[in-house]
Amino acid sequence: MSALACVLVVVALAAGFAGAVALERWRRTRALNGRERVRRIAFPFTGEGPSEPGLAAALRLARAEDATLLPVYLALVPLRLAVEVPLQAECDVAFGLLEAIEQRAARAGVPVDARIERGRTVRHALRELIAHERFERMVVAAGSGAIGEPIGGGFTPEDVAWLLENVPGELIVLRPARAVQPAPKADSSRSPGDGSLGSGPLASYAPATAKAHAEPSEVAPAKPLAT
Repeated sequence: MSALACVLVVVALAAGFAGAVALERWRRTRALNGRERVRRIAFPFTGEGPSEPGLAAALRLARAEDATLLPVYLALVPLRLAVEVPLQAECDVAFGLLEAIEQRAARAGVPVDARIERGRTVRHALRELIAHERFERMVVAAGSGAIGEPIGGGFTPEDVAWLLENVPGELIVLRPARAVQPAPKADSSRSPGDGSLGSGPLASYAPATAKAHAEPSEVAPAKPLAT
């Protein structure tokens, strides 16, 4: 075999190996994804401000997916006003919050396409968002308050349930962590194995119980049976 033939064989083997590696990587990527590429991630929030954990999660996902973040301020319009009427105070709040999100996203290297949606209620504004904007994924923060009461910029359980039924794309709901209640401490006044009741509420019954065992009640001797 000539030197040229050997070189061609080596090149062919290297090309085949590189092709096999590339094919395996493509198969793994397709198996992990199993869907279309996420290009736009919606992140709606209300006038209370965005949830910090929710915003951080949305930014991480957008950066990992190389997607555009779509922060949407939900402006609630009172019933006494028309939906299209300008709300200067509401717009000032929205612009300030959206600008802060854009600056933070710029530091993370995430492109932003901010929006403002109007509605009579939170669900009405969310319905307008779904109808007007295009996105493949939505990230929302669930509130940690009582039923019907959002806390920390999150949505109520009722609003989250509505989103689960109506969002056409993927929906990620982030719930704030709950505080773990510490375990009750054992009574240190009682020594292990001493049989004492310590200083708890049952301690007051100890003397009577001990006396009952130490001094049993006397029983009259039985009379002999008559013969």
